[in-house]
Amino acid sequence: MRRPYASPEQLGTWLGQPAPPDAERLLARASEDLDSALLTAVYRVDEDGDPLDPRIVQALADAACAQVEWQLATGDDGTGASGTWDSVSIGPVSLSGRTGRSAGPTGVELAPRADRALRRAGLSPGRVRAW
Repeated sequence: MRRPYASPEQLGTWLGQPAPPDAERLLARASEDLDSALLTAVYRVDEDGDPLDPRIVQALADAACAQVEWQLATGDDGTGASGTWDSVSIGPVSLSGRTGRSAGPTGVELAPRADRALRRAGLSPGRVRAW
């Protein structure tokens, strides 16, 4: 099993507070999500499969932290088993119900900030580059 893309220390910095006690497990699951989302991405790696470009290393760390942040905010434990519920109240009007987020084309539900970090680094699937 490969190592997570981010450390608990990086997660704590990202969150602006100490990382949760199970940060290593959450980051490992978030990194697995990223690996699944990036099956078609092309970037240079070393013999262990770790990216060589510092920009890619940082994008993957940011995306892993964003994935965990989103899971914590939505009440997910990294397994994908919990649903996302919304609740909105404005004056006398109150709306609540299960939100209908779906997995992307890779079968992985990525956090919006994780997806943006990957897109900015040119890692999102479907991007065509001339050689």
